[in-house]
Amino acid sequence: MSDTAKRILIVEDEPKLAQLLAEYLAAAGFATVLLSRGDQVLDWLAEHTADLLILDVMLPGVDGLALCRMIRQQCQVPIIMATARVEEASRLQGLEQGADDYVCKPYSLREMVARVKTILRRVEVSSTPIAASEAVFHVDTAMMSINLHGQPLGLTRVEFRLLHYFINHPQVVIARDDLLNVIYDDYRLVSERTVDTHVKNLRKKIQHHLPEQDVIRAVYGLGYVFQAPSA
Repeated sequence: MSDTAKRILIVEDEPKLAQLLAEYLAAAGFATVLLSRGDQVLDWLAEHTADLLILDVMLPGVDGLALCRMIRQQCQVPIIMATARVEEASRLQGLEQGADDYVCKPYSLREMVARVKTILRRVEVSSTPIAASEAVFHVDTAMMSINLHGQPLGLTRVEFRLLHYFINHPQVVIARDDLLNVIYDDYRLVSERTVDTHVKNLRKKIQHHLPEQDVIRAVYGLGYVFQAPSA
């Protein structure tokens, strides 16, 4: 395994599952670290870095949902929640706490590896330099913030993902279904109206600074198109 391998922190109190998952991830080229208690995680993160976390919800010490919320107050490392809870409300709660994905047990180990790869690819793409609009927008992917003419827009996580995607795809009509994939990994939990609501809120924040420009325009029956604003 190379020294540049992505590091995955697995927080799971079922030893056999944790070890099997670690072996599958290692076979896919990832480095792994195993922790079995929720109250070990923040101390570990204070001394080390991880490229992605896989958190069980039912953990001793600190449960995964509370842990996800505490981590989100400190950094934006990608998080996949794993739990035996299958209720939609529980899944939504995990996403609302800042998780990037939510997997119900028992899950396929191959599927989990695929989800890890998908999220890391998305992070890698979103971290690439942005040529278009760089004179107007400044994107900080580590802090998940975007400044407009030097002023912070105060975006939510979903709004950040949307605007970042728009900036990377100027003058391209983007379907609502595609934007759902940008917002959520499990887009089946939400409807297209959710996209419209988030875009509406995002446009208001942009127009507060650019009242004369409509940079996100609806295309009837298709989706939205982003027009890079003038400097």
